[in-house]
Amino acid sequence: MKVIFEEDTAIDKRVAKVITHPSEKSKWDRIQKAIGQSETQLTVIHAKNNRNVQIQLSSVVAIESEDRMCCIRVITGERYLLNKRLKFVEEDLDDVHFVKINNQTIINTQYITAFSATDQARIKVDLSDSSSYFVSRFYIKNFRGKLS
Repeated sequence: MKVIFEEDTAIDKRVAKVITHPSEKSKWDRIQKAIGQSETQLTVIHAKNNRNVQIQLSSVVAIESEDRMCCIRVITGERYLLNKRLKFVEEDLDDVHFVKINNQTIINTQYITAFSATDQARIKVDLSDSSSYFVSRFYIKNFRGKLS
């Protein structure tokens, strides 16, 4: 099968348009599955040896602000550095599973195990790697919108 890529600024960034011959319609499910399984890679810095490493975006549990860089925590417990400020990381993330919960943290909603209301109108979020964070009042509406 020959693959042709075209640009179209009229469609959303998260949409891929695939055009096929009508006789290939039976293969649309396989094509959609293959595109869906393609994993987004994130290039980060391994702090122990200062080398660039590629990790899968789906393995990221949380992204925390560290001055002018970010700390990336993956599900295995390893930590990496990302040479970007958190606001630029937030702009670049077009994955639907990530949500900013306060001024310092973006979490992956796929790893949320529990959340509960706490005092001062905040929400405590427990993640599957035994870490927990607080959702600030400013980000509660966005957080609830992502989980619904």
